[in-house]
Amino acid sequence: MAAIGAAAGLGFAALTAPAPRADAAGSAYAARFGLCKWGGGTNCVVDGDTFWIDGEKVRVADIDAPETHPSHCAGEARLGDAATLRLQALLNAGPVTLASIDRDTDRYGRKLRIVERDGRSLGAALVAEGLARRWEGHRRPWCGVDA
Repeated sequence: MAAIGAAAGLGFAALTAPAPRADAAGSAYAARFGLCKWGGGTNCVVDGDTFWIDGEKVRVADIDAPETHPSHCAGEARLGDAATLRLQALLNAGPVTLASIDRDTDRYGRKLRIVERDGRSLGAALVAEGLARRWEGHRRPWCGVDA
């Protein structure tokens, strides 16, 4: 699987994730993303696994990224900031599709989606770069443990 991501020039290995289903429209979204720690609503990245697009708050469903507000230690803050900036760069690199998973929203009302470009998960890119973990159904601490 690593060869697939590398051969496509994406620089990351494909990961097994929740089986995505295409959104009703199945459309590709292209926008310019800024940063927004709080609030939002218009095409901005909140942290390494959450962003706003066209008024919808989206949680990248196949990963767990370090917290940035609040972070629990300096290491988590640094890694969380790096994951946030990388997600912003990935989203700004071209159109993405948002694929549904088995649940539509999380307990915070965010849309749960696998974010893909050309059929490859942007979440998998963050994991391959050491900026996130594969989602395992629950969060784990980022401080005082091996990421």
